[in-house]
Amino acid sequence: MIVVTGGAGFIGSCVIRALNDVGIEDIIIVDNINTTDKWFNLRNKKYIDYIHKSQFLEKLSSYENITAIIHMGAQSSTTEKDFDYLWKNNFEYTKMLWNYCSCKQISFIYASSAATYGDGKNGFDDESDIEQFIPLNGYGYSKQIFDLWVKDQAKSFPKQYVGLKFFNVYGPNEYFKGNMASMVFHGYRQICESGSIKLFKSCNPDYANGEQLRDFIYVKDICSVIYWLLQNPQVNGVFNVGTGKPHSFKELAEQTFYAMDLEPNIIYIDMPEQLKKKYQYYTKAEMKKLHKAGYNKPFTTLEDGVRDYVINYLVNDFRIH
Repeated sequence: MIVVTGGAGFIGSCVIRALNDVGIEDIIIVDNINTTDKWFNLRNKKYIDYIHKSQFLEKLSSYENITAIIHMGAQSSTTEKDFDYLWKNNFEYTKMLWNYCSCKQISFIYASSAATYGDGKNGFDDESDIEQFIPLNGYGYSKQIFDLWVKDQAKSFPKQYVGLKFFNVYGPNEYFKGNMASMVFHGYRQICESGSIKLFKSCNPDYANGEQLRDFIYVKDICSVIYWLLQNPQVNGVFNVGTGKPHSFKELAEQTFYAMDLEPNIIYIDMPEQLKKKYQYYTKAEMKKLHKAGYNKPFTTLEDGVRDYVINYLVNDFRIH
Protein backbone atom coordinates (compact mmCIF):
# COMPACT_ATOMS: atom_id res chain seq x y z
CA MET A 1 0.00 0.00 0.00
CA ILE A 2 1.24 3.48 -0.93
CA VAL A 3 0.16 6.72 0.75
CA VAL A 4 0.17 9.89 -1.37
CA THR A 5 -0.32 13.09 0.60
CA GLY A 6 -1.49 16.02 -1.46
CA GLY A 7 -2.96 13.31 -3.65
CA ALA A 8 -5.73 15.53 -5.02
CA GLY A 9 -3.27 18.29 -5.82
CA PHE A 10 -1.23 19.02 -8.91
CA ILE A 11 1.82 16.79 -8.60
CA GLY A 12 0.22 14.28 -6.22
CA SER A 13 -2.70 13.49 -8.53
CA CYS A 14 -0.31 13.06 -11.47
CA VAL A 15 1.75 10.65 -9.37
CA ILE A 16 -1.42 8.62 -8.71
CA ARG A 17 -2.18 8.64 -12.43
CA ALA A 18 1.31 7.26 -13.11
CA LEU A 19 0.93 4.57 -10.43
CA ASN A 20 -2.47 3.55 -11.79
CA ASP A 21 -0.98 3.34 -15.29
CA VAL A 22 1.43 0.62 -14.11
CA GLY A 23 -1.32 -1.26 -12.26
CA ILE A 24 -0.86 0.13 -8.73
CA GLU A 25 -4.25 0.85 -7.16
CA ASP A 26 -3.53 0.04 -3.50
CA ILE A 27 -3.33 3.76 -2.66
CA ILE A 28 -4.48 6.00 0.19
CA ILE A 29 -4.99 9.65 -0.72
CA VAL A 30 -4.46 12.32 1.93
CA ASP A 31 -5.46 15.91 1.21
CA ASN A 32 -7.54 18.92 2.20
CA ILE A 33 -10.03 19.32 -0.65
CA ASN A 34 -12.64 21.29 1.28
CA THR A 35 -14.64 23.52 -1.12
CA THR A 36 -12.04 23.54 -3.89
CA ASP A 37 -12.37 21.84 -7.27
CA LYS A 38 -9.47 19.48 -6.55
CA TRP A 39 -11.93 16.59 -6.34
CA PHE A 40 -11.93 16.69 -10.14
CA ASN A 41 -8.42 15.22 -9.95
CA LEU A 42 -9.77 12.08 -8.25
CA ARG A 43 -12.58 11.20 -10.65
CA ASN A 44 -10.66 8.83 -12.89
CA LYS A 45 -8.19 7.47 -10.30
CA LYS A 46 -8.14 4.07 -8.61
CA TYR A 47 -7.50 4.21 -4.85
CA ILE A 48 -8.63 2.63 -1.58
CA ASP A 49 -9.48 5.63 0.55
CA TYR A 50 -9.41 9.41 0.84
CA ILE A 51 -8.52 10.88 4.25
CA HIS A 52 -8.50 14.52 5.29
CA LYS A 53 -5.00 15.57 6.32
CA SER A 54 -6.22 16.58 9.81
CA GLN A 55 -7.39 13.00 10.47
CA PHE A 56 -4.60 11.09 8.78
CA LEU A 57 -2.02 10.97 11.57
CA GLU A 58 -4.48 9.51 14.08
CA LYS A 59 -5.61 6.87 11.56
CA LEU A 60 -2.11 6.02 10.36
CA SER A 61 -1.51 3.30 12.95
CA SER A 62 -4.56 1.39 11.73
CA TYR A 63 -2.86 0.56 8.43
CA GLU A 64 -0.52 -2.42 8.66
CA ASN A 65 0.79 -2.83 5.13
CA ILE A 66 2.03 0.60 4.04
CA THR A 67 5.23 0.26 2.01
CA ALA A 68 5.83 3.92 1.13
CA ILE A 69 4.62 7.45 1.87
CA ILE A 70 4.94 9.92 -1.00
CA HIS A 71 4.57 13.27 0.74
CA MET A 72 3.54 15.90 -1.81
CA GLY A 73 1.16 17.74 0.53
CA ALA A 74 2.27 21.23 1.57
CA GLN A 75 1.39 24.88 1.60
CA SER A 76 3.17 25.67 -1.66
CA SER A 77 2.39 29.33 -2.17
CA THR A 78 5.56 31.41 -2.33
CA THR A 79 3.53 34.45 -1.23
CA GLU A 80 2.09 32.88 1.94
CA LYS A 81 2.62 35.33 4.84
CA ASP A 82 1.48 33.14 7.76
CA PHE A 83 4.79 31.60 8.79
CA ASP A 84 3.30 29.81 11.79
CA TYR A 85 1.10 27.92 9.33
CA LEU A 86 4.07 27.16 7.07
CA TRP A 87 6.02 25.86 10.07
CA LYS A 88 3.19 23.62 11.26
CA ASN A 89 2.15 22.37 7.82
CA ASN A 90 5.46 22.09 5.95
CA PHE A 91 7.85 21.29 8.80
CA GLU A 92 6.13 19.73 11.80
CA TYR A 93 3.70 17.58 9.80
CA THR A 94 6.55 16.32 7.61
CA LYS A 95 8.62 15.44 10.69
CA MET A 96 5.78 13.31 12.05
CA LEU A 97 5.55 11.39 8.79
CA TRP A 98 9.33 10.92 8.76
CA ASN A 99 9.25 9.53 12.30
CA TYR A 100 6.48 7.10 11.40
CA CYS A 101 8.42 5.85 8.36
CA SER A 102 11.55 5.52 10.50
CA CYS A 103 9.67 3.48 13.09
CA LYS A 104 8.05 1.20 10.50
CA GLN A 105 11.09 1.11 8.19
CA ILE A 106 9.24 2.07 5.04
CA SER A 107 10.12 4.45 2.19
CA PHE A 108 9.58 8.19 2.59
CA ILE A 109 9.71 10.39 -0.51
CA TYR A 110 8.96 14.04 0.13
CA ALA A 111 8.79 17.30 -1.79
CA SER A 112 11.49 19.80 -1.00
CA SER A 113 11.78 22.77 -3.36
CA ALA A 114 14.17 24.71 -5.58
CA ALA A 115 12.93 27.74 -3.61
CA THR A 116 15.45 26.68 -0.94
CA TYR A 117 18.23 28.01 -3.22
CA GLY A 118 17.09 31.62 -2.91
CA ASP A 119 18.32 34.03 -5.58
CA GLY A 120 20.77 31.48 -7.00
CA LYS A 121 23.95 33.44 -6.25
CA ASN A 122 25.34 30.31 -4.56
CA GLY A 123 24.24 28.06 -7.40
CA PHE A 124 21.69 25.26 -7.64
CA ASP A 125 23.84 22.28 -6.74
CA ASP A 126 22.20 19.56 -4.62
CA GLU A 127 25.65 18.30 -3.61
CA SER A 128 26.52 21.61 -1.92
CA ASP A 129 26.08 22.34 1.79
CA ILE A 130 22.45 23.41 2.10
CA GLU A 131 23.29 25.77 4.97
CA GLN A 132 24.84 28.24 2.52
CA PHE A 133 21.53 28.92 0.74
CA ILE A 134 19.21 31.77 1.79
CA PRO A 135 15.56 31.36 0.65
CA LEU A 136 13.71 34.46 -0.51
CA ASN A 137 10.34 33.60 1.04
CA GLY A 138 8.75 31.78 3.96
CA TYR A 139 7.74 28.84 1.81
CA GLY A 140 11.32 28.24 0.67
CA TYR A 141 12.59 28.54 4.23
CA SER A 142 9.96 26.10 5.55
CA LYS A 143 11.29 23.56 3.05
CA GLN A 144 14.91 24.31 3.85
CA ILE A 145 14.51 23.80 7.60
CA PHE A 146 13.20 20.30 7.02
CA ASP A 147 16.14 19.48 4.74
CA LEU A 148 18.42 20.78 7.52
CA TRP A 149 16.58 18.70 10.10
CA VAL A 150 17.08 15.60 7.96
CA LYS A 151 20.77 16.40 7.69
CA ASP A 152 21.05 16.40 11.48
CA GLN A 153 19.43 13.01 11.97
CA ALA A 154 22.02 10.62 13.35
CA LYS A 155 20.20 7.30 13.70
CA SER A 156 16.49 7.60 12.95
CA PHE A 157 16.11 7.06 9.21
CA PRO A 158 13.35 5.43 7.17
CA LYS A 159 14.16 2.43 5.02
CA GLN A 160 14.46 4.90 2.14
CA TYR A 161 14.40 8.68 2.40
CA VAL A 162 14.42 11.02 -0.59
CA GLY A 163 13.81 14.76 -0.75
CA LEU A 164 13.04 16.17 -4.19
CA LYS A 165 13.83 19.78 -5.04
CA PHE A 166 11.33 20.48 -7.81
CA PHE A 167 12.13 23.35 -10.15
CA ASN A 168 9.41 25.09 -12.24
CA VAL A 169 6.79 22.40 -12.79
CA TYR A 170 4.03 22.65 -15.41
CA GLY A 171 1.42 20.22 -16.66
CA PRO A 172 -2.13 18.87 -16.20
CA ASN A 173 -4.13 19.12 -12.96
CA GLU A 174 -2.80 22.53 -11.89
CA TYR A 175 -6.00 24.44 -12.75
CA PHE A 176 -6.91 25.15 -9.10
CA LYS A 177 -3.59 26.76 -8.14
CA GLY A 178 -4.56 30.33 -9.02
CA ASN A 179 -1.54 32.64 -9.30
CA MET A 180 0.79 29.70 -8.55
CA ALA A 181 -0.20 27.82 -11.72
CA SER A 182 2.40 27.70 -14.49
CA MET A 183 2.85 30.28 -17.23
CA VAL A 184 1.66 27.70 -19.75
CA PHE A 185 -1.70 27.44 -17.99
CA HIS A 186 -2.08 31.19 -17.56
CA GLY A 187 -0.73 31.86 -21.05
CA TYR A 188 -3.21 29.50 -22.67
CA ARG A 189 -6.08 31.21 -20.84
CA GLN A 190 -4.82 34.65 -21.85
CA ILE A 191 -4.52 33.65 -25.49
CA CYS A 192 -8.09 32.33 -25.49
CA GLU A 193 -9.36 35.52 -23.86
CA SER A 194 -7.30 38.22 -25.58
CA GLY A 195 -5.03 36.68 -28.20
CA SER A 196 -1.91 37.68 -26.27
CA ILE A 197 0.26 36.63 -23.31
CA LYS A 198 1.41 39.09 -20.66
CA LEU A 199 4.90 38.70 -19.19
CA PHE A 200 6.65 40.73 -16.52
CA LYS A 201 9.18 43.29 -17.62
CA SER A 202 12.68 42.74 -16.30
CA CYS A 203 13.98 44.92 -13.48
CA ASN A 204 17.48 43.52 -13.83
CA PRO A 205 19.76 45.11 -16.47
CA ASP A 206 21.41 41.74 -17.08
CA TYR A 207 18.13 40.31 -18.44
CA ALA A 208 16.01 41.76 -21.25
CA ASN A 209 12.23 41.65 -20.99
CA GLY A 210 11.06 38.06 -21.26
CA GLU A 211 14.60 36.68 -20.97
CA GLN A 212 14.31 35.74 -17.29
CA LEU A 213 15.39 32.09 -17.18
CA ARG A 214 13.86 29.10 -15.44
CA ASP A 215 14.39 25.36 -15.43
CA PHE A 216 10.91 24.27 -16.55
CA ILE A 217 10.10 20.59 -16.00
CA TYR A 218 7.04 18.68 -17.18
CA VAL A 219 5.11 17.02 -14.37
CA LYS A 220 5.19 13.65 -16.15
CA ASP A 221 8.99 13.63 -15.74
CA ILE A 222 8.58 14.13 -11.99
CA CYS A 223 6.22 11.14 -11.89
CA SER A 224 8.81 9.10 -13.75
CA VAL A 225 11.50 9.99 -11.21
CA ILE A 226 9.23 9.11 -8.26
CA TYR A 227 8.26 5.74 -9.74
CA TRP A 228 11.93 4.98 -10.40
CA LEU A 229 12.73 5.77 -6.77
CA LEU A 230 10.05 3.35 -5.59
CA GLN A 231 11.72 0.69 -7.70
CA ASN A 232 15.16 1.56 -6.30
CA PRO A 233 14.80 1.73 -2.51
CA GLN A 234 18.59 1.78 -2.05
CA VAL A 235 18.63 5.40 -3.30
CA ASN A 236 18.64 7.99 -0.51
CA GLY A 237 19.30 11.72 -0.22
CA VAL A 238 18.10 15.10 -1.42
CA PHE A 239 18.00 15.51 -5.20
CA ASN A 240 17.24 18.24 -7.70
CA VAL A 241 14.46 17.44 -10.14
CA GLY A 242 14.73 19.72 -13.16
CA THR A 243 15.92 19.30 -16.72
CA GLY A 244 19.29 21.00 -16.25
CA LYS A 245 18.43 23.29 -19.17
CA PRO A 246 17.08 26.80 -18.46
CA HIS A 247 14.64 28.47 -20.86
CA SER A 248 13.27 31.99 -20.95
CA PHE A 249 9.69 32.94 -20.22
CA LYS A 250 9.60 34.30 -23.76
CA GLU A 251 10.43 30.83 -25.11
CA LEU A 252 7.75 29.28 -22.92
CA ALA A 253 5.16 31.77 -24.15
CA GLU A 254 6.20 31.25 -27.77
CA GLN A 255 5.89 27.46 -27.44
CA THR A 256 2.38 27.92 -26.05
CA PHE A 257 1.40 29.96 -29.11
CA TYR A 258 3.04 27.44 -31.47
CA ALA A 259 1.15 24.56 -29.82
CA MET A 260 -2.04 26.45 -30.67
CA ASP A 261 -0.84 27.10 -34.26
CA LEU A 262 -0.67 30.84 -33.60
CA GLU A 263 1.98 33.51 -34.06
CA PRO A 264 3.34 34.86 -30.77
CA ASN A 265 1.84 38.06 -29.41
CA ILE A 266 3.60 38.95 -26.16
CA ILE A 267 2.90 42.06 -24.08
CA TYR A 268 5.29 43.12 -21.32
CA ILE A 269 3.82 44.57 -18.12
CA ASP A 270 5.37 46.07 -14.98
CA MET A 271 6.36 43.65 -12.24
CA PRO A 272 4.41 44.15 -8.98
CA GLU A 273 6.43 45.99 -6.34
CA GLN A 274 6.11 43.16 -3.82
CA LEU A 275 7.87 40.75 -6.22
CA LYS A 276 10.79 42.91 -7.31
CA LYS A 277 13.09 42.07 -4.38
CA LYS A 278 12.10 38.40 -4.25
CA TYR A 279 12.19 37.56 -7.95
CA GLN A 280 14.46 34.81 -9.30
CA TYR A 281 15.95 35.73 -12.67
CA TYR A 282 17.73 32.44 -13.24
CA THR A 283 17.34 28.83 -12.14
CA LYS A 284 19.12 25.75 -13.48
CA ALA A 285 19.10 22.40 -11.74
CA GLU A 286 22.42 20.62 -11.42
CA MET A 287 21.40 17.06 -12.24
CA LYS A 288 24.65 15.11 -11.75
CA LYS A 289 23.61 13.68 -8.38
CA LEU A 290 20.39 12.05 -9.65
CA HIS A 291 22.17 10.71 -12.73
CA LYS A 292 24.97 9.26 -10.58
CA ALA A 293 22.29 7.55 -8.47
CA GLY A 294 21.22 5.71 -11.64
CA TYR A 295 18.35 7.69 -13.16
CA ASN A 296 19.07 7.95 -16.89
CA LYS A 297 15.73 8.55 -18.58
CA PRO A 298 15.79 11.70 -20.78
CA PHE A 299 13.63 14.63 -19.73
CA THR A 300 10.86 15.98 -21.94
CA THR A 301 11.94 18.95 -24.08
CA LEU A 302 10.17 22.26 -23.53
CA GLU A 303 8.62 22.10 -26.99
CA ASP A 304 7.29 18.56 -26.53
CA GLY A 305 6.07 19.16 -22.98
CA VAL A 306 4.19 22.35 -23.76
CA ARG A 307 2.69 20.82 -26.90
CA ASP A 308 1.49 17.72 -25.05
CA TYR A 309 0.01 19.83 -22.24
CA VAL A 310 -1.80 22.23 -24.58
CA ILE A 311 -3.07 19.76 -27.18
CA ASN A 312 -3.94 16.80 -24.95
CA TYR A 313 -5.21 18.66 -21.87
CA LEU A 314 -5.78 22.40 -22.09
CA VAL A 315 -7.53 22.35 -25.46
CA ASN A 316 -9.81 19.58 -24.18
CA ASP A 317 -11.28 19.21 -20.70
CA PHE A 318 -8.17 19.83 -18.61
CA ARG A 319 -9.70 18.19 -15.53
CA ILE A 320 -9.53 14.58 -16.64
CA HIS A 321 -5.85 13.58 -16.32
